[in-house]
Amino acid sequence: MKKTLFLLFSLAFTLFVSAQSEQLAQNYMDRGEFEKAQIAYEELLKSQPSNSNYFQQTVVCYQQLQQFEKANKAIEDRLDKFKQGNLLVELGYNFQLQKNTDKAKKYYEQALDKIRKNTNEVYTIATTFEKKSLVDYALQAYQIAVALEPKNNFNFQMALLYGQKGDTDNMIEMFLTESYKTPQNLIPIQNQFTRFLTEDSKENFNEALKKAILIRIQKTQDLFWNEYLSWFYVQMKEYGKAFIQQKAIYKRNPESFANIVNLGQLAIEENDDEAAKEILGFVLENTQDLDLKIQSNAYLMEMKIKKATPQDYLAIRQELDALLKQFGESPFTLSLLKLKAHFVTFNLKDSEAGKSILKNALEMPINREQIASIKMELADILLFEEKFNQALIYYSQIESDANNSPVGQEANLKIAKTSYYKGDFKWANHQLEVLKSASTQLIANDALDLFLLISDNTVEDSTQVALKKFSHADFLLFQDKKQDALAAFQAILKENKGDAIEPVTLLRTGKIYESLGNMASALANYKLILDNFKECIYIDEALFYSAEIYSQNNEIEKAKPLYEELITKHEDSIYYVIAQKKYRKLRGDKEI
Repeated sequence: MKKTLFLLFSLAFTLFVSAQSEQLAQNYMDRGEFEKAQIAYEELLKSQPSNSNYFQQTVVCYQQLQQFEKANKAIEDRLDKFKQGNLLVELGYNFQLQKNTDKAKKYYEQALDKIRKNTNEVYTIATTFEKKSLVDYALQAYQIAVALEPKNNFNFQMALLYGQKGDTDNMIEMFLTESYKTPQNLIPIQNQFTRFLTEDSKENFNEALKKAILIRIQKTQDLFWNEYLSWFYVQMKEYGKAFIQQKAIYKRNPESFANIVNLGQLAIEENDDEAAKEILGFVLENTQDLDLKIQSNAYLMEMKIKKATPQDYLAIRQELDALLKQFGESPFTLSLLKLKAHFVTFNLKDSEAGKSILKNALEMPINREQIASIKMELADILLFEEKFNQALIYYSQIESDANNSPVGQEANLKIAKTSYYKGDFKWANHQLEVLKSASTQLIANDALDLFLLISDNTVEDSTQVALKKFSHADFLLFQDKKQDALAAFQAILKENKGDAIEPVTLLRTGKIYESLGNMASALANYKLILDNFKECIYIDEALFYSAEIYSQNNEIEKAKPLYEELITKHEDSIYYVIAQKKYRKLRGDKEI
């Protein structure tokens, strides 16, 4: 027993020492201290002669120190001993480093011959070619193996190699073939495509991918490719076109209805109201599911309220009452009850009625998540009533119960905003500092915007006089008192001309004018930003909002240069992708 324990202890100690030595050797490599790394790896290789990693690192040290003959001998000795085909690649690469391309090619060809004799050699040989960035040889290795044994599947690896070469046409072909052949690889492949589709990966790639998918739809009539094209349009944020594909799929496979619902939710989240209305209308026409009917109606009413004027309020109130009469007041209709509570409070200015609806809802048998949702709306109403401390109690309860979940982070953001509205900027920024890295991008963006607003307007004005006036005007906006908010922002522009607060005040004023339908005044405010505050952080928003107004009014020649300036000078803007798409459309780029 003692002898066994001693052996186990000795083995554990040996492994520990080996791990420490390996870490030390790697640290030398990372710091570029190749002489020290060489000694360390040679010692490790002596203790474990068959360890391929130690051998590889030792050879790299020789090559970094230009000890090519030493490297050559080490590789040849190992080749004689182990007969591994990938060592031929290592030999060739050692000569390539010496600019002896003829000898390098000779060994590379010998490695490829190894695959011709035994296709199983492809795994180590092709991988070694890849590690040495010998892309063409790696491709040849896979092509030889597939030609000799068609059952071999290296589509994914070959597609990646074509991508490295910049041969995107072949990359697309290989990835699409692999998607269909091996469905479990679909998500990793689409993630690879997304890397090329984002940014300005050149419209040529986008069009080439779309064309390749369309060709497969026409050739096979397989719904797999309609799904693929729908996915493509979602990446392009073209939800109406994605819906066309989903409808085609639904006609042949009614079980795919959930995909249409998901697409509708995406369109809503991305504020594509036109597509969302069409999709939700289709859902209502084709579903008997009570939950889907209620949720779709709630979404449609929410979009209607967003664009409503006071003249529409009576009709909207009647529609909400009719829907609640149709579906009843129950845990199933919480989305409609919340919407009605918000509408009567913020639009009709009847906060007592709003609170009554929500308090009744809290008496229903609802789950923890639903309780948090109702409490959040109730806190918003208390904030509307300027009961700041009571609102903070509710937000804090939600944040505490939900912890770091998206709901908890939303509550935390509202705590920060409440502090901001009260003029407690120090505490607000303390909260926002954490939320800048929130898991939900929308919350992180909002937190960052408010953090910068407070920080930027504290540097120049330590007393924060202008910021206090601005936060009060923002609070009036929260209460949906647009005319009062407009007057408050205009007073800031008059009293704080030339101050750091001016450009963001112009932006807020412009957005209020837009919501009131006064586009000329909105454009005038944005133009003041574009003309006088070219270095401010709000310039991309002024460009985008101006372009949107001109585009909607069909003033194409005025919209185009604004979109163009945004995509050429503000690539980090959150409006970059949508501006790029709209600019191409105005420019007349052809659709496939």
